[in-house]
Amino acid sequence: MTAIFAIVKRLLASNKISFIITVLVVLCATSSGDGVLSNGNYIWLLAVMTPFFFVYYDYTKLIHLGASKRDYFFGCLISYGFLAFCISLFNTAIHLLIDPIYSARTVINLMDVCKWTENGIIVAGLQQMFFLLLGMLFLHVLLSMQPHWYGWLTDAVLVVIICIFTRIAPLRGVLAGFFQIIMLNSNAVLHMGICLLLSAALSLVGLLVLKKKTL
Repeated sequence: MTAIFAIVKRLLASNKISFIITVLVVLCATSSGDGVLSNGNYIWLLAVMTPFFFVYYDYTKLIHLGASKRDYFFGCLISYGFLAFCISLFNTAIHLLIDPIYSARTVINLMDVCKWTENGIIVAGLQQMFFLLLGMLFLHVLLSMQPHWYGWLTDAVLVVIICIFTRIAPLRGVLAGFFQIIMLNSNAVLHMGICLLLSAALSLVGLLVLKKKTL
């Protein structure tokens, strides 16, 4: 466990570029019109950028320093969980304290759009955290696959799904239903359960991919 937590510290410390960019975007983001996106939602940018640094920058450095692949992966899992908690906490705080200040404008926060706040702000924060964790794990596994043929195949399948499912009405309904379950879901138990189940499945896939990954 000592090695894993050392890796976690290294991962978070080396992710400072993502932190800096996210802070700048949150502070500088402006919107025109009556409806504006909550600045808290721009913190989600950190969840999008982090897997790129963990996979393409930190993996090679940590392996060269003697870290095992297993410790690296579990370090990533803990880091993603911590970041998902922090991002959710900050966005929830902004939604509660700062969004109401813009009384002359309609502030759109994705926590409301996704119907999570229908369950109370604490449960909404948990739903947001589990969704962000799922998103980061999905990106991590997808990026880890890229050097291999099955990574290219996965990319092709995703492109086909987006191109075909969005054009054909019945398939578009299936795609919409999927996002309804993993994101636009007011049923907290179902939503968190699905996110955790998919996160566990992605973690297993991530471990299998990592076993074949080279420097």
